[in-house]
Amino acid sequence: MHWRDNELGAFVLSANAFRFHSVYGHYIGGRAGLTPSLNVIQIAGAIIVAAVLIQVAVLLFSSLNRLAHDRGQQRLARKLLRYEVEIAKGVAGDVASGDHAWPGYRKFRIQRKVSECPGVCSFYLKPHDEKPLPSFKPGQYLTFALNLQGEGQSAEQKVVRCYSLSDCSNSSNQYRVTIKKAPPPGVVSGFFHDLLKEGNILDVEAPRGIFYLDMSEPRPIVLIAGGIGITPLLSMLNAVVKSGSRRETWLFLGVRNGKEYIFKEHLERIAAENENVRLHVCYSDPEEGDVEGGDHCHAGWVGVDLFKQLLPSSNYDFYICGPGPMMDAITQQLAKWGVPEASVHFESFGRASVKKKGAAPGEPEVEAGPGIEVTFAKSDKTLPWDPSIGSLLDFALSNGVVINSGCQAGNCGTCLTAVKEGEVDYLQEPGAIPEEGSCLTCISVPKADLTLEA
Repeated sequence: MHWRDNELGAFVLSANAFRFHSVYGHYIGGRAGLTPSLNVIQIAGAIIVAAVLIQVAVLLFSSLNRLAHDRGQQRLARKLLRYEVEIAKGVAGDVASGDHAWPGYRKFRIQRKVSECPGVCSFYLKPHDEKPLPSFKPGQYLTFALNLQGEGQSAEQKVVRCYSLSDCSNSSNQYRVTIKKAPPPGVVSGFFHDLLKEGNILDVEAPRGIFYLDMSEPRPIVLIAGGIGITPLLSMLNAVVKSGSRRETWLFLGVRNGKEYIFKEHLERIAAENENVRLHVCYSDPEEGDVEGGDHCHAGWVGVDLFKQLLPSSNYDFYICGPGPMMDAITQQLAKWGVPEASVHFESFGRASVKKKGAAPGEPEVEAGPGIEVTFAKSDKTLPWDPSIGSLLDFALSNGVVINSGCQAGNCGTCLTAVKEGEVDYLQEPGAIPEEGSCLTCISVPKADLTLEA
């Protein structure tokens, strides 16, 4: 081996500069040209070989370690891509049924824009290509990618939001969403109300969502809505009525007063024409003319105390949609009443506030312990976790880390982020469970120290 001969030659030449004595051999000094004994040469060679082997081993280990890391990142990237494809194509079984469902976004034209009550508008959407639309399950929603800053935005710059379909599937080849204008800074709802007009074009994904009514089941149902939360439940109610089903159906709607009684004429007509439908509306802040007892109205809040007065038993499937605190209170009350967890279904959009599904009454919300650090790898930030802020998405945004989001309730998958190290816990059940190595930041919190690819 040439490298060994060279090293040995260098060793022999350097030996002339000093005298060395050991139990293994001698340098007998004084004059240049004296050579070490055979044992010394063997030992020196062994030391050199060992040093070189150690260096080679270190380099080999570093290379293998780097290769394993790169392969791990590639596997994670593939998993994230597969999850995004599954969301787009609906392989989890929560996307629109029928032969005309589409992947990605499709162009829709606003056919009609109708005011339902102060601050609430319905938007009737028709496909721009005029091709047939797929049917959907009552309770599902549409996902919009919106150009808030005008044309020319990339997909990453668009704002994603989800809105429930407010009517059942029909043959009119159109969809309807009903949107309440949120107070500032409700930028997206304000965009719909103030800037969008009939004839405008929107990018829309196919209907999806796991919060829907199974029309094949005969079991009686209780629909519980708070304000604009009526939209997915109205889709369910309309589906029951239009199908001709005699399924026992109760609708409890909570609003502040009669001015916010959305779809009043429609709901009262359905209740009057269908013996199996029972309607009850609660006014939490009634005004003059909002008479208790009139039009099936009650003063106060929607809650289990009212259910106990009116329902013959608790043997129903309960579907709930409304503000987080309302849903949180009702789900806990239903659990105390003995309603099985499997019989309680809820939908939320906006910041997650419903306790993790399956939490026992009185159990605190999911919260990480103290002393946890969250690292955002791309942003090069490591920060102490503050559970009072809310979800990982809230925490990221409050610290200047940009993570795209849509529904902010674990349904649309827009906030999906790779987990490089650590684990998360979910505040509520995701619309679709992400693959290992990723998380939905809008409804998750860290279990311990966490590193995200953000």
